[in-house]
Amino acid sequence: MVEFFDILDEFGNKTGKIKKREDVHRDGDWHKSVHIWIVNDKNEVLLQKRSPNKDSYPNMWDISCAGHLTAGDTSISGALRETKEELGLDISPSQLQLIGHRKKASCYTQAFINNEFSDVYLLRLSIDIHELQLQTEEVSEVKFVSLDTFKNMIRAKDKTLLMHNEEFEMLFNALGMVL
Repeated sequence: MVEFFDILDEFGNKTGKIKKREDVHRDGDWHKSVHIWIVNDKNEVLLQKRSPNKDSYPNMWDISCAGHLTAGDTSISGALRETKEELGLDISPSQLQLIGHRKKASCYTQAFINNEFSDVYLLRLSIDIHELQLQTEEVSEVKFVSLDTFKNMIRAKDKTLLMHNEEFEMLFNALGMVL
């Protein structure tokens, strides 16, 4: 399925242009994404392992749930869609707590440039990971780790974890904790 993204300017405003996902990443256009961090009632964070078939950072532990906004999406509609697609979770907008915004320019390869604005959410939700319906094209595995274990992974710059330092700070601040 071909995905189309709204193109943004360098300040995060929609330009009125829409392009195919592959063209956006080839050309380095600014676009929008959502990142959802799920923390349960045991203060464990859900990490997802990216599918081995992903075009960027395969087999890496990452944000609980994340994805690009497709053309016409709002941040909330995109977050609801991504949690449903990737994890099989039906959530309501009121469950999402916006904890920050992030602008990041990165170049995975010469042909894959990811310039995006991300809305970062916290979702406090206790779930049984065995009941999740993983989208295998995106996610190969999920696990809960204690916040202390997660802190240690971050501090050690664990090679299996995608590093999102600014977001890690947002998450721990939202939880009333120091990283």
